[in-house]
Amino acid sequence: MWKPYILYSEKADRYYTGITDDLPWRLERHNQGWARYTKRGIPWSVVYTEDYHTKSKALKREREIKAHKSKIYIESLIKK
Repeated sequence: MWKPYILYSEKADRYYTGITDDLPWRLERHNQGWARYTKRGIPWSVVYTEDYHTKSKALKREREIKAHKSKIYIESLIKK
């Protein structure tokens, strides 16, 4: 399964959206500083995921989430 996911960093008070087919591994990489954008926000925690059977559908959903460019929209997804 492919997952669009949203991470949250309390330290940076920021959200990060991505996709993966192995969420535990990807979160570990973010928290080890492998991704340039998320390096400053360590530690990150998963606050939202969705499941898709194909990578293309997961990418489409990730783009939809990112297109809103809104912290309010992301927080509304998390609350659902």
